[in-house]
Amino acid sequence: MKENRFYAAMYLRLSRDDTASGGSAKDSRGQASVKTESESIGNQRELIRAYIHEQQDIELYDIYVDDGFSGSNFDRPEFKRMMSDIEAGRVNCVIVKDLSRFGRDYIEAGRYIQKTFPALGVRFIALTDNYDSFSADTGTGSIVLPVKNFINDSYCRDISTKVKSGLEVKRRNGECISAFAVYGYRKDETDKNHLVVDEYAAGIVRHIFEWKIAGMAVSAIAEKLNKLGILSPKEYKKSLGLNYNGGFQGAGKSLWGNASVKRILTNEIYLGHLQQGKSQKVNYKVKKIVEKPREEWVCVENTHEALVTEDDFQIVQNLLKSDSRLGPGMEKSGLFSGLLFCGDCREQMVRRVVRYKGKKKIYYICSTKNRGDGCSRHSIEEEVLKELVENTVKKYANAFFEGKRLFDKAKEQETGSFSEVSAYDRELRRLKEEQDRYYSLCAGLHDDLRKGVVTKEEFGRLHAGFEKKAIELGEAQERQETLIREMFKKGILSAGRLKAFQDCVELKEIDRHTLSSLVKRIYVYEGRRIEIEYYFMDQYEVMLGISMRQPVQHGAERGA
Repeated sequence: MKENRFYAAMYLRLSRDDTASGGSAKDSRGQASVKTESESIGNQRELIRAYIHEQQDIELYDIYVDDGFSGSNFDRPEFKRMMSDIEAGRVNCVIVKDLSRFGRDYIEAGRYIQKTFPALGVRFIALTDNYDSFSADTGTGSIVLPVKNFINDSYCRDISTKVKSGLEVKRRNGECISAFAVYGYRKDETDKNHLVVDEYAAGIVRHIFEWKIAGMAVSAIAEKLNKLGILSPKEYKKSLGLNYNGGFQGAGKSLWGNASVKRILTNEIYLGHLQQGKSQKVNYKVKKIVEKPREEWVCVENTHEALVTEDDFQIVQNLLKSDSRLGPGMEKSGLFSGLLFCGDCREQMVRRVVRYKGKKKIYYICSTKNRGDGCSRHSIEEEVLKELVENTVKKYANAFFEGKRLFDKAKEQETGSFSEVSAYDRELRRLKEEQDRYYSLCAGLHDDLRKGVVTKEEFGRLHAGFEKKAIELGEAQERQETLIREMFKKGILSAGRLKAFQDCVELKEIDRHTLSSLVKRIYVYEGRRIEIEYYFMDQYEVMLGISMRQPVQHGAERGA
């Protein structure tokens, strides 16, 4: 470079926050328009160009534009390119409209202006702040400059706080603030914070849930979607013309995978609920995102139309805990996929096929034994198991319906009073009796302490233990009362679940959907003995306790 000649970098920056806070024009979606941003950048460019034109010793080397980047940090592509040119000796002067365009982090901005640039022999000029490092005296550099940088940093922090507060209000009001709608929905054309159903994608979501309930593994569902040529969520958004770039970037077309299928199967948004605020930035200066614990999420129910029922969603969550896989040569999942477990080691049972003299025999054995890690075979033939399960489940369904009939009758007899009906619940009575016993033990300890039967230390330890147990029993009573109250006001089960029970009673052969709707797990013991863990056991016990009260007891209570 020639002596006393400055080769200048014109640095221009505009962030989305700067645009919004300045009240710039918005497009039909409420976003800052591209034209508005270009005009602001253009204004900066013309101001600096006019200044350079008037200077005899300054020549423009290049223009560096970071359009849409925050000033809270210096992780900006064009700023990095400018620094590379400075370090290479191609640039020895940096010109900006004002200090805030350079950066709003007062510590980093001060380090560049007062340390880095002087060390590299770079002149720094901020036009509207009337700062030129070439002519600035010591006072301006050491006092005025840090103060202005600090004000800019405070402005950035204030904007960040206001934006966060505004978004939090929207979350709590049940407004969707994500840039893109989740797969299965689209943004409402009249309200960008409301989700409406995308019929095509919603159909795919419903199929995914149906296939999982039918026994398909997550990997098998992904493979099927790809074979059918169904676009993955990312590719589908791009096909709609949305500028979407999420997740991992690859050279080719993104396909369905285990992760994308599982995200859909576990996302409560398909129940019509919004769960937002799951993560956050460390602060306005650091881009790092940290996950927040579930209790800190903002959850608002019934904000949009559901795609799946609560019943089917819960069935899928249970099946995901023991994801089943298709066996060799199987075209579809078996009746017991993901439901069958060893009664002793609690590991899943595995399906085995034996062929002998042209005949095929299917049976299940313990997976622990199959690996050679202990336990025993617990072997049971599929046909035997099927007959046992069908008979047992049908008996349970019939008993459930009978219990429901008696429960409904008890409600009618008690003239619709929740307190009178709940008084018959055996579990509530048991919990209350046990709680009273622990409170009696607490009271008895005072006499024991007075008589010298226990020491103060023993009294304190025992009293705390008894009191804690009594409190836990009180909480258990509250949960039981809540369950009975829900049954009393909203009915025993949803219409969908009651239909599953009815199907079970009426079907000659129980199908996969009916079985997975009623049964959580089937445990197999040696000697072909099975134990079934059903859904709604709590409701069943309540119905049983209330409906099977003694008539004499009932009459006495009513006559009292």
